[in-house]
Amino acid sequence: MDKVVASVQQAIQAIDDGAVLLVGGFGLCGIPENLIQAVKDKGTKNLTVVSNNCGVDDFGLGILLQDKQITKIIASYVGENKTFEQQFLNGELEVELTPQGTLAERIRAGGAGIPGFYTATGVGTPIAEGKETKEFDGKTYLLERAITGDFALVKAWKADRSGNLVFRKTSRNFNPLCATAGKVTIVEVEQLVETGELDPDEIHLPGIYVQHIVHSESFEKRIERRTVREEA
Repeated sequence: MDKVVASVQQAIQAIDDGAVLLVGGFGLCGIPENLIQAVKDKGTKNLTVVSNNCGVDDFGLGILLQDKQITKIIASYVGENKTFEQQFLNGELEVELTPQGTLAERIRAGGAGIPGFYTATGVGTPIAEGKETKEFDGKTYLLERAITGDFALVKAWKADRSGNLVFRKTSRNFNPLCATAGKVTIVEVEQLVETGELDPDEIHLPGIYVQHIVHSESFEKRIERRTVREEA
């Protein structure tokens, strides 16, 4: 089955106001930057976004914040985005901070059809407020609920037309998790090959999780904070 669509605009056409988006990437690494830009251009509002962070002020998910298209975000890190900070302090943005490992596991559980799990992370902190706890072998654990989304926006390095995906280095972080937990998973890729050309041993995520693929030929791949070694 050929899952390739002609453009990012066509790929995100079904994303309407109020949708829950799972967005892959880590910082600015491996983010589906062209799909995010297409959502911005469409002007979709009242979005709930699940992502490790929210980009920077003028790139990545930060561009959706600028237009106030996001009303709630579930994330583990907010440190590099002043728009995020200001909207949260102004009461314009609902934020559910989640420890990074817990966030990854909540998405993984959602993709695996597991409704929740117990973890020791966050016990005795504000993260635990309002959550069910239980003791196992004398130690307290929190019940964390799984996360699923209406759409997953994912960046892969390579894909075939059936949706089998290969991720490159650091981008193999939240991208495969998000891809499994979206009702509709949309993937933008750098390289598109014909079905059968990928070695089965190199496929990181099988195409059964993917509904739409778009081949994006241009990526900015911005560096969030460039650090270079000083000359001796």
